Amino acid sequence: MAKFAAIHMNPYEEFNRYNKNLSGIKEKETQRLINGQLKEKGVLGEVKSGDGEVGFDWNWPPWKNLPQRYKLIGTTSLAFVVCNMDKVNLSIAIIPMSHQFGWNASVAGLVQSSFFWGYALSQLPGGWLAKIFGGRRVLQFGVLAWSLATALVPLLAGFMPGLIFSRILVGIGEGVSPSAATDMIARSIPVEERSRAVSFVFGGLSVGSVLGLLLAPPLIENYGWESVFYTFGLLGIAWFSAFQFVKEDQTSFSAARLSWLQSDPRNRSLNSSLNEMGDSIKDIPWKEFFKSKAVWAMIYAHFCGSWGHYTCLSWLPTYFSEKLNLDLTEAAWVSVLPPLASIFVTSIASQLADSLISKGVETTVVRKLCQSIAFLSPATCMILSSVDLGLSPWEVVLILTSGLALSSFALSGLYCTHQDMSPEYASVLLGITNTVGAVPGIVGVALTGYLLDSTHSWGMSLFAPSIFFYLTGTIVWLALASSEPETFSKND
Repeated sequence: MAKFAAIHMNPYEEFNRYNKNLSGIKEKETQRLINGQLKEKGVLGEVKSGDGEVGFDWNWPPWKNLPQRYKLIGTTSLAFVVCNMDKVNLSIAIIPMSHQFGWNASVAGLVQSSFFWGYALSQLPGGWLAKIFGGRRVLQFGVLAWSLATALVPLLAGFMPGLIFSRILVGIGEGVSPSAATDMIARSIPVEERSRAVSFVFGGLSVGSVLGLLLAPPLIENYGWESVFYTFGLLGIAWFSAFQFVKEDQTSFSAARLSWLQSDPRNRSLNSSLNEMGDSIKDIPWKEFFKSKAVWAMIYAHFCGSWGHYTCLSWLPTYFSEKLNLDLTEAAWVSVLPPLASIFVTSIASQLADSLISKGVETTVVRKLCQSIAFLSPATCMILSSVDLGLSPWEVVLILTSGLALSSFALSGLYCTHQDMSPEYASVLLGITNTVGAVPGIVGVALTGYLLDSTHSWGMSLFAPSIFFYLTGTIVWLALASSEPETFSKND
C-alpha cells in the first residue's frame, strides 16, 4: 500500500515537489554563474565545502597567498626603509636644533657622529646574536630599540649625555639589523633568488633616505623639529607590532637541505638559546675566517665602498651648495637624486645577477662583475667631476648621481657573497665586514673636513680618497674574492 500511495501521489503534491526541485536546480546554476563571473574578475576563489557546493573565499588581502618567504623579505625591506629614515632625520633636524640650543659646528658634529659609535660597536655582536637567536629575533630587537631611542630624542635634546646616548642606541639598533637580515636571507632564500632578495631588502635603505629627506622638511616647518622624531619613531614601533604576525617558512629550502638544520634557531626555544650563549663564541671559527683570502677581500671591499658612501652622504649637500653654487633648497632636492636613482639601478642589477646565475654562469664571476661595476662607475664619475671640463653644475650633478647610483650593484656583489660563502656564518661574516665598513663613518667624514680646510680643494678632500679606495678595492676584489662555499671547520 505504501508503494502504491507513493506512485499514485496527489497531482498537487507532485507539482509542488517538481517546482521545489526545479527551484533548487536554478539556484545552484545561478550561484555557479555568479561564482564564475567573480572568479574571472579575480575577486572570488573557488572552495568546495563538505557537500561539494561552491562557496565564497575572498582573496583579501592581495598578499594572502604569497609564499611565506616573500612576506618575510617584504617586511624586512620595510624595516630598512624605517632604518634610513631614522638615520637621515637628524641631518635635517640638526639645523633648527643647533639654533635652539646654541650648538656650534663641533657640537653638532659630535651629536651626528655618535650614531656611528653604536653602529660600529654592534656589528660583531649583531652577527653573533643572529646566529644564536636567529635573525628574526635580533631584527625585532633592533627595530624596537632604535625606534624607542628615536622617539626619546626630543625629551633628551636639552641634556647632552642623554642625547648622545640615545643616538648611540639608534646606532646599536641599526647596527645589528644587517646581520639579522643576512641570517634570514641565508636561511630562507635559494641562491637563484638571493640577489633579488638582498637587493630588495637593502634597497629599502635608499627608499628610506629618499622618504626621510622628503618628509622631514615639511614636518619641521609645520610641526617643529620634534615631530620628525616622534613620527619616525612611531613608524618603527608600528612595524614591530605588525611583524609579530609574519611567520617564517618552516619548510624553506635551507631548513630542508642545510647540514646546520639542528642548530636552526627557529627550532630552539629562547631558554635553550640562552643556555648555548656561553660556549657559542668559542664555537665560531674566528681564526679560520681570517685565514681565508676571500674574507679579506670582503673586508677591504666593504671598507672601500663605505668610504665613498659615507663621505658623499655627509658632504655632497655642502659640495652642491658651495662648489656648484646651488641654493639650499636646490641642494636639498639634488641630494635626493642619488638614492632615488639607486632604487632603479638596484632592481636592474639584481635581475641581471640572478638571471646570469640561473643560466649557469659561475656565482663568483657574477659577484666579481657586479662589484667591479659598483666600484669603477663612481670612481670614473668622480674623476670627471674633479677635472675642469667646463661642465655646467647640473651636468656635474647628473654625472655624480649616475656614478653613485651604479654603486648599488654592490648589493648583487659584495652583499651576496657572505651568504654564498657560508650560509651558516653569513651573519657573523657580515658583522666582521660591517664593523670595518663603519670606520669611514667615523674617520672618513672627519678627515674630509680636515682636508677641505687644509687644501680648499673638493677634488683632493672629497673625491681623491674615494677614487683611491674604489680603484684599489676593485683590484683586491678581482684578485681574491670568491663565492665558493667554505665550511670554516676548526683544525684540531
